[in-house]
Amino acid sequence: MARSPDAVQLSFEFSAPRSQQATDSLLNTYQRLVKLAPDYVSVTYGAGGSSKDGTVQAVLALAAKGAQVAPHLSFGNDSKDSIAALLHQYMDAGIDRLVALRGDAPSGMTGTRGMTHASDLVAFIRQETQQHFHIEVAAYPEVHPESASVESDINYFKLKMDAGANSAITQYFYNADAYFRFQDNCAAVGLSAQVVPGIMPITNLEGLVRFSNNCGAEIPRWVLKHLQRYAGDQQALQAFGEEVVTALCEKLLQGGAPGLHFYTLNRSKPCTRICRNLGL
Repeated sequence: MARSPDAVQLSFEFSAPRSQQATDSLLNTYQRLVKLAPDYVSVTYGAGGSSKDGTVQAVLALAAKGAQVAPHLSFGNDSKDSIAALLHQYMDAGIDRLVALRGDAPSGMTGTRGMTHASDLVAFIRQETQQHFHIEVAAYPEVHPESASVESDINYFKLKMDAGANSAITQYFYNADAYFRFQDNCAAVGLSAQVVPGIMPITNLEGLVRFSNNCGAEIPRWVLKHLQRYAGDQQALQAFGEEVVTALCEKLLQGGAPGLHFYTLNRSKPCTRICRNLGL
């Protein structure tokens, strides 16, 4: 059943800044997006925590502005003590939501110090902080690129929920049927967790192809062919991308998706246009 605009959970994800200038730019983007009244915003952590300092800086700056902010957290090569210290720093700052991820390992990483899967991190967060945090985890409607099968992918997702996660955000996708099938697969193993679709606006062909190859997201052939057709006309490419993503969001919400989580790439205009198209 379709949700009314007022019932749609809306959230925006920022990439962690690596300089003061980037932090200032992120905060400016937030000031523009906050006009859409998001339920919360999140900040990424980088492969193996490679942007940890920038994440913490941005999270605390956003919290100081009154934002409901959900830091990303992955274990990387950090010790359990350092992860626990960061959790308590966030608690002291009044933060009560996290996005817990296994994360991508940067080259040269040698170990995970007792944690292998995101479910291990979720269990550790619960052990350290009980029910303080609302914990989001990742879901993969098109199957995680390292999963051996659909069944194993759903089983890993179930492990995260059973470990204490509250809800999930998906990797981005452009085929709504993949999301609805994922929901059906979850229901088949007794999972009823809220799963919010992750939405990636289309603004750049090269970047989209690179991201999608890295994370296993499929760009439908017809979409790719049209993007290639408009490769020399940025305005036409962005207009087509906006049309495609708006239609995707409409189909998801009409099918009962509880909300939308936008991967902003620290830009406000593409997300703002799509949200306005949707009446959000």
